[in-house]
Order: sequence, then structure tokens, then C-alpha cells
Amino acid sequence: MKTILRCAAACFIFGVMGLQANAQNVLRISAIPDEAPTELQRKFKPLGDYLAAETGMKVEFTPVTDYAAVVESLATKKIDMAWLGGFTYVQTKIRTNGTALPIIQRVEDEKFRSVFIVPADSTVKTLPELKGSTIAFGSPSSTSGHLMPRYFLMQAGVNPDKDFKNIAFSGAHDATVAFVASGKADVGALNISVWDKLLESKNPNALKVKVLSTTPTYFDYNWTVRGDLDPALVKKISNAFLKLEASNPSYKELMDLQRATKYVTTKSSNYDDIEKAARSAGLIK
Repeated sequence: MKTILRCAAACFIFGVMGLQANAQNVLRISAIPDEAPTELQRKFKPLGDYLAAETGMKVEFTPVTDYAAVVESLATKKIDMAWLGGFTYVQTKIRTNGTALPIIQRVEDEKFRSVFIVPADSTVKTLPELKGSTIAFGSPSSTSGHLMPRYFLMQAGVNPDKDFKNIAFSGAHDATVAFVASGKADVGALNISVWDKLLESKNPNALKVKVLSTTPTYFDYNWTVRGDLDPALVKKISNAFLKLEASNPSYKELMDLQRATKYVTTKSSNYDDIEKAARSAGLIK
């Protein structure tokens, strides 16, 4: 019996060690679903391959169906790192009691913008003229597709909850463009990066709408890691991102997919204004 117990204990210990070793050899990443799933997979496959080569780890990208799932996956340690919007980072910070750590962002994310779009034949010229219309935002948790457009509407004297006939949530930036193009909404709000990409690709829906207004700048997207990730691995990941520049031909295709020219380090305090905007809009208490 003692021999059996010793064998069982040994098997358990080696099993745990095997699981730990496997976990240390796999970098599990995800991203907020702000675009169609096929587009997210297309964008992150080359980046995952690059990070695998730089870290010596297997990189697994796990798509999710909604923004809340990314927050919860980081908080429960089901993933190690995630591509978040500014608002989603704030939600993650709150959910993890401040332990989640934003480490890297595109230089473009230091001065990000959103756009309000209307049908190409619309005669509306200003945001206050939108009162009585129907509006399409992206996800309720989207920084550039909901929170900041909502905030800047309020700055312009438009209360979305009182002044619009109806508020719809399309779920993603490209879907918002489709809502306005098809007449499901009179106006839509989305991030300027996706808007530029749709225009460049001559997306049929983008050709049916136009920009009414562009917001002031704010901090947005970042890569956030769970708080207890090995600091040496965090540094290795950060250094890998910092090596990437669109001016380097070896990285140009990867960077084009990410809509980035280069990456820079970031910190939690960069998103204090996002948190203030969310609280003022009543989106977090």
C-alpha cells in the first residue's frame, strides 16, 4: 500500500510539473472582437508567429465572442496577454484589482480618434443636428466605438440617452458602417483606423457613407498582460514589440496588418482620462 501511495504521489507531482512546464511553454493571447472574426485571425497570425520566434514559446490565439470574455479570461488566468481597448483595459484593471498591466501600444494609440459617419447624401453638418436620429455604436465596451464618441457627443450638448430616437449596438466597427450604409441607423461611430482601412480597400459599405465629424485625440488600444506573468517573459515580449517598425522591410507586412508604424511602452496612468470619461458617462460606477 505504501508503495502504491508513493507511486501515486510521484505521478501526481510529475503530472503537475508537466502541466506547469507546458504552461510556461505556451503564450496564450486573445483580443477584443472589434472586427469580424476572420479579420482578427488574419491580423494576428503573423504577429503570433513573430512572437513565437522571439520568445521561443508556442503562441496560441484564442478568439472570443464579446469584450467581457476577454476581461474575464485575463482575470481568471485563462489567457496571458490580450489586445484591449482603453475602456476594456480600465474594466480589466477594476476586475483584477489593479494587477493587470498594460505594457505596449502602437504609437498611433497615443493619439487615437473616432469618427461619426452618416449616409453619403446626408445634409447634416454638425453633431447637435443629429438629435432625433438613430445612432449605431459598436460594442457597449468599445472605447472608440462607444465610450469616447458618447463622451464627445455629450461635450457637444447631445445626450445620447435622451436626444436619440434609438441607440443600436452593432458589435464591431465594420458592422457599424454596414448599419449606416443599409439605413439601419442614421449615424454611426467607429474608430478611425478601421474606417481608413475600409476606405483603402474600397469596402462597398464605406463608399455609401461619409465622415460627419472626427473626435479629439485620446489614448486607446494596448497589449495588457495578467499581473502574475513572469517579469522576464514580460520584458521579452515588450522587447519583441519594440523591435517592430514599419520602416523595416522585414516587418512591413506584419505592421501593415496591425495598422502600426512602431510600438512604444505604455502605463496604467495613460488611461486615467478614459476611466474618468466612463464614470462621467455612467458606464462604470
